[in-house]
Amino acid sequence: MNKGLSRRDFLKLAGMGLAGLSALSFNRLKAYDFETLSAPKRLPQFPNSRLVGRITDPGVDLRSQPTNDPNLNTSIAKLPADTLLEWRREVVGNVVGGLNNQRYVETPQGYVYSSVIQPTRNLPNTPITEMPAGPPGFWAEVTVPYVDLAHEGAIWSPWLQDHILYNFPPRLYYGQVVWIDRIRTTNGFVEYRWNEDAGHGYGGGAYGEFYWADGAAFKVLTEADVAPISPNVDPNDKRIEADLDYQTLSCFEGGTEVFYCRISSGLKAILDPLTGEINNKLATPVGNLFTHWKIISLNMTAGTFQSGYSTPAVPWSTMISGDGIAIHGAFWHNAFGEKRSHGCINVSPEDAKWIFRWTTPYVSLAQSEMRMSLPDHGTIVVTKEINL
Repeated sequence: MNKGLSRRDFLKLAGMGLAGLSALSFNRLKAYDFETLSAPKRLPQFPNSRLVGRITDPGVDLRSQPTNDPNLNTSIAKLPADTLLEWRREVVGNVVGGLNNQRYVETPQGYVYSSVIQPTRNLPNTPITEMPAGPPGFWAEVTVPYVDLAHEGAIWSPWLQDHILYNFPPRLYYGQVVWIDRIRTTNGFVEYRWNEDAGHGYGGGAYGEFYWADGAAFKVLTEADVAPISPNVDPNDKRIEADLDYQTLSCFEGGTEVFYCRISSGLKAILDPLTGEINNKLATPVGNLFTHWKIISLNMTAGTFQSGYSTPAVPWSTMISGDGIAIHGAFWHNAFGEKRSHGCINVSPEDAKWIFRWTTPYVSLAQSEMRMSLPDHGTIVVTKEINL
């Protein structure tokens, strides 16, 4: 697995995977017909299990045993991206190759390395049929493994252009949060329109495009969903500690740890293809940082010395350094415990939402985002690393 895989590289490989990487008949993706972008697809029949595993990378090995030991012939199939599997349990395996994560997910068909399978739930919703009175839209969270999108209007975003180029279906995934500005009913099905507009809290990286999708995929968020956690605790008594060696994050109220999760922080010692030098341009900053900008959903589009990326609707972003380093939800991998980001601290969408609600400044749905100017700041975030 290439921990520095760019979005473009992922889509290129994913397109190849659609053509012939899977030896299984269950839930195999078919080439997407982009001539029907204006017609949303209905939610498919997802696996019937408490947790549903979604393959995040192309060409993932399905194994007969929880190991990638090259001396053992354990690979029984190659799974394309977005293959869905019943998630039974995580087991400790034997991962060769210097990675910290030794966990595999057990499925009825075999074992999948846990870093490349996102745990999701299938929680379809009863969609509302009319726009609520008052605001020009509402925030909604994807609560199913994925939902197919139908594009409306001109195509601008590199994200969608890459999907078209590599013939991969544009989708939203479990845990993403989007702004809905219209509702319609087509052939008895309620459809929501996602407005990916910079004016609705997506930051400067958004392209202002429109997509329709099956409304059953989305939970309409209320103020209760973003209500502050422990608001009666003195904000000065709240502190986050992130251990970049062990890839863990803890939240403290005074001396009491109240929350813990695994993380994926920035890559280190990366070869710069332009200079041939090893550098740490993608490393997460070390020291005393502060939460100063929080935004419910953010389009992250940028170029780096290594690769470009374009990822819309990154949920629950809590900025801790400048305008580019954040604690945020990551739905495109499950490699928490390994360094792999472009400087941010990746956590699961559920963990990112908890941190978003617990830290200051508190942000309501009506606000969508809140910025503070240093020296004013919210919660202190202490990032530590011994192996610099």
